[in-house]
Amino acid sequence: MKIDALVIKRLDELLAKGEEILQTREYSEHGQSFVVSSPEIKGWGTSVISLLQCAFGESSAHYREFDKQFNGYDSWEYSFKELMAIISAAKDDYQGGYLFNWKMLIKADVLDDATEQAQELLDSGYKDPACVVVGVSLELAIKAIATRQGVALAKLDKINADLCKAGVYNVAKQKQITAWADLRNKAAHGDWTAYNDADVQDMLAGVKRFIADNL
Repeated sequence: MKIDALVIKRLDELLAKGEEILQTREYSEHGQSFVVSSPEIKGWGTSVISLLQCAFGESSAHYREFDKQFNGYDSWEYSFKELMAIISAAKDDYQGGYLFNWKMLIKADVLDDATEQAQELLDSGYKDPACVVVGVSLELAIKAIATRQGVALAKLDKINADLCKAGVYNVAKQKQITAWADLRNKAAHGDWTAYNDADVQDMLAGVKRFIADNL
């Protein structure tokens, strides 16, 4: 199962568990309202925080708001319903694709810097180190995509094949990635006459498009 599907599944499970906990509410004559004080709340809330932290990041509004409300939870029914509302909103936003994956965004920024460095090397006449830098950027991008798609990490050719098999991209793209990886291997092993500046420039342009389209 892919990572996105696992996150949605877990959010559904936590919402369902929250509904079960809500059913344990008891009437408080003192406050003329219901309270929800099940001993399961602590474990449930901890699981929610853990999921929001991993899937959304500590800087996300969903994580920060749930963490604040949960730490100040006062047992009143409306307070518990507020917690449930945060989880429901998180699910809707995640499922609707309205959230940035911050880890992937940061990784994309790093790769942008690397490809810019490769261009500078190429412009200065250093095609061989430029080729290696582009190749490393490609491998990092492939591994990042695999992690996002729930594809096991392995050697580049295996990940490439598995991503193609999973329908992330087509066979033509798989073959292109294989060709780029082969070019990087030639550069890394000193076979510098097997390619020229134009080959590296084409590889750089292609890898940049691949990163822009997939990260």
